[in-house]
Amino acid sequence: MAQVQISTETSAWLLQAKDFLDEARRLKPGPKRNELRETAKVLREIAELERVSSPTRELDRRPGS
Repeated sequence: MAQVQISTETSAWLLQAKDFLDEARRLKPGPKRNELRETAKVLREIAELERVSSPTRELDRRPGS
């Protein structure tokens, strides 16, 4: 029976999204701030897709492949 490992690591995508949000918070409201917030949103979506697809990729790996 296959075992699924849950990673305790924080995704690089999420760390980068956090950096973008931190930078956005330092800015006054405006286009640049909105752009950083939108970029962070996309990075969080990528991280979620990666998280959802990760167990599937692990199960597909077989010794000798």
